[in-house]
Amino acid sequence: MTLTELRYIVAVAQERHFGRAARRCFVSQPTLSIAIKKLEEELAVSLFDRSSNDIITTEAGERIVAQARRVLEEADMIKHLASEEQNELEGALKLGLIFTVAPYLLPKLILSLRKTAPNMPLMLDENYTQILTESLKRGDLDALIVAEPYQEPGIVTEPLYDEPFFVIVPKGHHFEELDTITPEMLSQEQVLLLTEGNCMRDQVLASCSELASRQKIQGLTNTLQGSSINTIRHMVASGLSISVLPATALTENDHMLFSIIPFEGEAPHRRVVLAYRRNFVRPKALSALRQAVLTSQLNGVDFINENAG
Repeated sequence: MTLTELRYIVAVAQERHFGRAARRCFVSQPTLSIAIKKLEEELAVSLFDRSSNDIITTEAGERIVAQARRVLEEADMIKHLASEEQNELEGALKLGLIFTVAPYLLPKLILSLRKTAPNMPLMLDENYTQILTESLKRGDLDALIVAEPYQEPGIVTEPLYDEPFFVIVPKGHHFEELDTITPEMLSQEQVLLLTEGNCMRDQVLASCSELASRQKIQGLTNTLQGSSINTIRHMVASGLSISVLPATALTENDHMLFSIIPFEGEAPHRRVVLAYRRNFVRPKALSALRQAVLTSQLNGVDFINENAG
């Protein structure tokens, strides 16, 4: 059994295709297939069901592939320890971000990283939390920036920042002259929300229990939905309805499109966190990333706090 063979079976499990796995490993398909067959004979177990074009990992194969991933990560750690003096801030960092964070954080984050880690470019993936988590566990991503609640076995999280939610209303809406809004007031309105499956939708509903109750009673047929924050912003600006957005999605020029109103008392908010595998081998890279996020935050929040209402 070799590390190369373990890399081959992990690649096949992820790609579910021998040809694609071979290309990923930069070898010919016969080379990869022979190596995997040899490993199966050594272990006396079938790792993959080859009965269809879409390769399926067997039950025993699932357990072995999971262990192979852990072995490969530990092997990477040995390489890291052997070259401890190397600069961890050199080489690409594979970063995943949820849709409701990426467009608003990345411009400032990249400018900050250019100064502190100029030789550490970012390979980026925007997606839903669940999909990003699967990529992180497979090793396809090094770290994630996601929103709480977030808890996964073997994954460490560190808080990055908290950001409040604000209510946005069309020009001329009867809320426009209010200084603050309560969650109870939202329950009487048709509120634009992100589509189901988006964590920010769940966060807004969790913060406004009255609104969540009304959504359950009325059902999706009476719910206005948008596929992205930017889409919601423009639907509100057009006069369709009101919505609730995080502070980082709002800019100082938005007052021309719609009115921004804070919540009364302690505002509902979300916490954005950095997530990574417990044994990730570049802690200094993660530290640089975290510091870049902190230094790029959150002038926009200060402006909105000062000018909302």
